[in-house]
Parts: sequence; structure tokens; C-alpha cells
Amino acid sequence: MTTKGPSRKQVIIPMSGENVNSFMKNLSFHVANINRLLRNAKSEVLVDYICSDPTGITIITSKVSQQSDMSIIDNYIKNSNDINSLQVDEPRLPKSKSYLKIIGIPFFPHANSQEKFTSNDI
Repeated sequence: MTTKGPSRKQVIIPMSGENVNSFMKNLSFHVANINRLLRNAKSEVLVDYICSDPTGITIITSKVSQQSDMSIIDNYIKNSNDINSLQVDEPRLPKSKSYLKIIGIPFFPHANSQEKFTSNDI
């Protein structure tokens, strides 16, 4: 059984609604520029896409971002002409985690085995 939750491959950047609308107008331009900056810094992280929500934008990356990657993204966004940098908070990774819970392991005895097990024996 798995549970769904935010991936650690996301960078959440809280900002005002006006900033979100302005930033989303040139989205492909921003993705290309952020990826160029990350490649120039020899980062293994690349931006796959960016989506918006009422509290800001979420940048989906190819790998989990390090602090240096988040710093590059933060500098780019705050220096963008479309953004009022006073209304942009520091980028952060999601705080919740997805996990896998093992609820049982089936046991099948070998056909030549003399012992018979029941589910209560395991």
C-alpha cells in the first residue's frame, strides 16, 4: 500500500497572486532560463515544469534539489522583470513525505516440505 503526498522533487515558492499570474505568462521562457542557469552551475537538477496554486508556484525538478539549486532558482525569480520581489518568500521543499507501508508478506512453503503453516504461525 502506498500513500500519496508531495514529492521531494518539488520546490515550493510562496508568492502573491499577482506575481503568480505575471510569472505564468512567460512560463516556457522561465523554464528554459532556469535550466540554463542550473546547467551553467553544473547542477544535476533540471526543471521539468512549473505549476501554480493560490499560494505561489511549484517547480517540479528531475531530482531532489540541493540548497545551491534552490538559491539559483530563488535569485532568478526575484530578479525577474515580471515579479515584485518583496512579495516572494524563500523557496522550500515539501515538508511531508510519501512512504511505503508493508502490510503483510505472503509465505508459501515448498511442496516437499513436511510442515504445514497457517497464517497464525507467521
